[in-house]
Amino acid sequence: MAETKERDAGVSEPEAAEISLGRYLASIRKDRKLSLRAVEERSKKQVSNAYLSQIENGQIKQPSPNTLNALAELYEISLEKLMIKAGYITPSSKRRSGERHGRVATFAEHNLTAEEEQELMDYLEFMRSRKK
Repeated sequence: MAETKERDAGVSEPEAAEISLGRYLASIRKDRKLSLRAVEERSKKQVSNAYLSQIENGQIKQPSPNTLNALAELYEISLEKLMIKAGYITPSSKRRSGERHGRVATFAEHNLTAEEEQELMDYLEFMRSRKK
């Protein structure tokens, strides 16, 4: 598999599970500014636009691993995360309960500008200050 440019999301598994595979893939596709047809073309028709639309709309919840691999390579994201979201593999608990990951988690797979990342960090700081 091609090396991914993805930053580690660092999202806890319960949080990651909240977003369905379809919504997650749609979000990444839109972030990459790709149409359904563009994905079909760039994947050399491994993933048809109609099939991807059905995945994104939740009509297909467990696409084939080959489809997930094609999308992971095209979007430059983690195949493992897609396989977990599709229910093929169970996430491993690499962290002890309550252990913090210390990484920025929000929208990690999206191509954020430095300014957008800073705004997210500022907002996080604001939210945390409200809890004190």
